[in-house]
Amino acid sequence: MSPEPTTPTAYASPAQGGASIHNIGYRHYDGPRLGRAYARRSLFSQSLRGAYGLGRSAKSKVLPMLLFAVMCLPAAIMVAVTVFTKAGSLPVGYTRYAVYLQAVIGLYLASQAPQSVSRDLRFKTVPLYFSRPIERGDYVASKFAAMASALFLLTAAPLLVLYVGALLAKLDFLDQTKGFAQGLVCVALLSLLFAGIGLVISALTPRRGFGVAAVIAVLTIPYGAVSAVQNIAFVQGNESAVGWLGLFSPITLIDGVQSTFLGGTSSFPNGLAPTTGAGFVYLLVTLLVIAGSYALLMRRYRKAGL
Repeated sequence: MSPEPTTPTAYASPAQGGASIHNIGYRHYDGPRLGRAYARRSLFSQSLRGAYGLGRSAKSKVLPMLLFAVMCLPAAIMVAVTVFTKAGSLPVGYTRYAVYLQAVIGLYLASQAPQSVSRDLRFKTVPLYFSRPIERGDYVASKFAAMASALFLLTAAPLLVLYVGALLAKLDFLDQTKGFAQGLVCVALLSLLFAGIGLVISALTPRRGFGVAAVIAVLTIPYGAVSAVQNIAFVQGNESAVGWLGLFSPITLIDGVQSTFLGGTSSFPNGLAPTTGAGFVYLLVTLLVIAGSYALLMRRYRKAGL
């Protein structure tokens, strides 16, 4: 049986020169127990806020807020040009905007994905999470959802600027609404893909600096290699290979999906887009990478003593 609550008392010990031993008593916790769902929501909220430096030092807010502004600034400029020149369309389509600004998105991911998981590994706080009513799947799901949501906010905000600007420029409402919806689907898929890749890489090391460098390398080196080989294949007249080569880089995966299914134009050499059959392969590979990233994160956090 649990001991009954006692009134706090103090006992003097002459042998220790008048030192006291304080009995503060024992009391049961009678407050609300919010449970696992609340812990999961709290972890998601805290991780999402942390991705933009909210609740952290002022220095932690500088880079994510600066990158957010950099993402939105070109959209605002395009809107201004469209309004003042009375152009009949936006300079860049909704689905291609994120592809053009992939460097900014990659830098944001490289700076925030390690911050989300590497510090927990470095300071051995992961077992503390699992001492609460939260399981490993909850931790992975919350971190994955928070990083994907942060990327979605980063990439969807400029699309909203473009959409509002297009309506102010009195462009066709139905065309702009359709393009905006297609753009949101594109950046949602990009956010899930990039979040999974960034978190898997970051979870491999407790060193944030190593995580930053690794994320940048994984996003930039394959893209540079794929772009170079695509151009070589195009120059040599092997146009059919151009579309298939895009399967080997994260951003070209998204480019292939948006150009095939979301009405966008391709950034591949000479604007060559994958065929419809190849487009389905692009979509399948993208979904497999997302699912595989989640599975690898679950495997990584199988042990609480990380």
